[in-house]
Amino acid sequence: MIVRRETPADVADIRAVVAAAFATPETPEPIEAPLVDRLRADAGWLPALSMVAVADGGEVVGHVVCTRGHVGDTPALGLGPLSVRPDRQRQGVGLALMHAVLGAADALGEPLVALLGNPAYYGRYGFRAATDHGVEPPDPAWGAYFQVRTLSAYRPSMKGGFRYAEPFDGL
Repeated sequence: MIVRRETPADVADIRAVVAAAFATPETPEPIEAPLVDRLRADAGWLPALSMVAVADGGEVVGHVVCTRGHVGDTPALGLGPLSVRPDRQRQGVGLALMHAVLGAADALGEPLVALLGNPAYYGRYGFRAATDHGVEPPDPAWGAYFQVRTLSAYRPSMKGGFRYAEPFDGL
């Protein structure tokens, strides 16, 4: 498996992976799949931070994306969705995607990555409750599930409310 940047040829495969990763019997068409399409069309889209995991046979088995967010007026990143095809889950695909996107974000000089997710899962990647860093979630009810991972360019003065790219507002 390799992790690389998304290409235009990957778009349909990414949509299929995201849909499969988030589908449930109650929600066979999860909101995450069209969200990625809307993010791709948004001004907050950062092509260098949309990455796919490609299996040895060439098929896309995972995807992760970070888009432009803000802490107050300071640019930051919002991560999500992170998607792994169900038959490839618990095989290190998500781990590889997370390390790749965090490394790329750090190399690009980004200060901070925020996400909404399970603290037990994302804690292994260095994510901590956002409020521990003075970053407030878009929805206070998110509590400890709204987390941040600081990167090399982080400054402790980065405090305030977090805003995701505009397509997240419609969820």
